[in-house]
Amino acid sequence: MDSLQFIPILVVGFITSLSLTPLSRVIAFKLGVVDKPNPQRKIHVEAKPLMGGLAIYGAFTLSLLLFSPPQHIVELGAVLSGAGMLAVVGLADDRYNLGIVVRLIAQSAAAVVLIIAGIQIHLFNIPALDMLFTVFWVVGLTNALNFMDNMDGLAAGLAAIAASWFTLLAFNEGLTLVSSLAAALAGSAIGFLIYNFNPASLFMGDMGALVLGFVLAVLGIKLEFGTQPLNVTWMVPILVLAVPLTDTALVVFTRLLEKRSPFQGGKDHSSHRLMSMGFNQRATLLILYALAIVFGAMAFLVSTLDVQTASVIGVIGLVGMAGFFGLMIWVRGKHQKR
Repeated sequence: MDSLQFIPILVVGFITSLSLTPLSRVIAFKLGVVDKPNPQRKIHVEAKPLMGGLAIYGAFTLSLLLFSPPQHIVELGAVLSGAGMLAVVGLADDRYNLGIVVRLIAQSAAAVVLIIAGIQIHLFNIPALDMLFTVFWVVGLTNALNFMDNMDGLAAGLAAIAASWFTLLAFNEGLTLVSSLAAALAGSAIGFLIYNFNPASLFMGDMGALVLGFVLAVLGIKLEFGTQPLNVTWMVPILVLAVPLTDTALVVFTRLLEKRSPFQGGKDHSSHRLMSMGFNQRATLLILYALAIVFGAMAFLVSTLDVQTASVIGVIGLVGMAGFFGLMIWVRGKHQKR
């Protein structure tokens, strides 16, 4: 496969998503798949169509089917099958509110499909433990992107940034499957973002957020490095996905501390906390985008520099994540609770 094959995948994903998004908006209204305002949990003040995920999954799948490397057909089939399963479950949840248990079962099943195809984490060299950690990673990150879908353009923008970094990292390492998947996801997310950026004309819904999180989880698993040791490279996917991972940890910690279910919606995400400081939606988006870009740049440096320097940069990045977590805890007490 041509090392630059990710470019047509990226372009086709973008054009297809851009073309399908208006159609998905019409379909959503016809099927009644809309997100109604809820001042306790949401920011928007009028009903919005929810089927942007149809454009994202459709564009992602088409671009890969047209240009994907045939030598990875089994793994590609597992990714598309798992993502397709989550897209269907997400659509049903958007329409009928299936609940968290059904979503968790579907996410776990999608992770098992990956494991059967040979896509899993090899960290502990204990098969059962590695499989469990793979399921935990896939379910956790899938929900992390779903949690981030709380503001116009947030989940799509962060997914596009992360996928773009994964594309660059994979291209640099000569990983054709990873660069293909990442480019397809980046193009699909950016095409949808044209309509989803504030003020959004439609939302992706669970149908889109679950797919984005699932594929990003796959990219984190499949990203490998030829020269850097594991005691350094394990930080790379963490840093690329720093913003959604930190936000999810923040939300779960806050809700447990306040004796609420981690899956109970609320205005306690980092985006809401930044807005409580006086930032408007666009400023909040740009701050979180900037953080994602900076953490992604640190991940790229960790993957390319000598081990000692890479370790220092990686630790600085992890400390930065902890610092952002602490800052958001302070903001909730200082601004939101007051």
